[in-house]
Amino acid sequence: MNFNKIIAIFLLVFTSQMFAQNVKFELFPEGQNFMPLKASHQEAKMGILYYPENGYLKVDIGNSSDLFAISFAENDRLTFAIDFMAYALSTNYAGKRLQIAVLDGFFGGHGAYRLKYENRNILMRFRIIHNSAHFVDGLWDVSTNDWIGEDEPIPFTQDFGEITLADEHIFNFGNLKYYSSVAYATMVRPSELEKWFFNAGFEVNSNQIFGNVLGKPVNLFLASHNVFAGKPEYQFSTSNLLGVKFGNWYGKGLTFYLSYYNGNHVFSEYYFKRVSQFGIGFSVDFF
Repeated sequence: MNFNKIIAIFLLVFTSQMFAQNVKFELFPEGQNFMPLKASHQEAKMGILYYPENGYLKVDIGNSSDLFAISFAENDRLTFAIDFMAYALSTNYAGKRLQIAVLDGFFGGHGAYRLKYENRNILMRFRIIHNSAHFVDGLWDVSTNDWIGEDEPIPFTQDFGEITLADEHIFNFGNLKYYSSVAYATMVRPSELEKWFFNAGFEVNSNQIFGNVLGKPVNLFLASHNVFAGKPEYQFSTSNLLGVKFGNWYGKGLTFYLSYYNGNHVFSEYYFKRVSQFGIGFSVDFF
């Protein structure tokens, strides 16, 4: 028996076992199998973060949508999703429009697997993302035909794959999720960027403190996301959020939060700068 016949038999047995186990398929499933990490800036969001120190705004525009789902048993779910998002820095308001200075764009996709127990979820996500960064017209001085300030635009690119493992516990008061991930960039510009980087964090929420508003729960939450990356030297960056979400924790809703960030600048055109920033923001979950 040659190798091709062995592979054919294996695929036949595997396929028959899949259907024998009553595998379920779903196109465009509701909700999201792996919720975007709240404190990470490299996740799909829709909202605005205001920095009181200088009046700047971080504007998030993005979507992550599950396109296809497979269930092999009653307590598991495998989904495939598309990720498109961007965030921009608005430095001033002139001519009745936002002046956008810099922009980070992301596009790619991910697969996510959830194994569900009575009071616990084990999750895994593998995603592939292209990230590029740009100066925009808000930093261009038409009178001098030059960029404003001392910085010049950098051809920044980071194409990376990332594996995230998460453990989520469901309690009477709410949920606790902690996670970690490892990522490797197959392509980076500038070349001084290190290709490996690592993330870890947690999210905890409770819908028992503030009760309901108009029949919907109000979730108090705390989220922390920490990154160890070489930009160009390996250093830690930390992002922490404290806020409330009006709506189901896993569904649509409106979130208001306080943010503290310390580390390499979140805008990749300034990746070599270290910053410490406090912000006040809101976002809309549209899953």
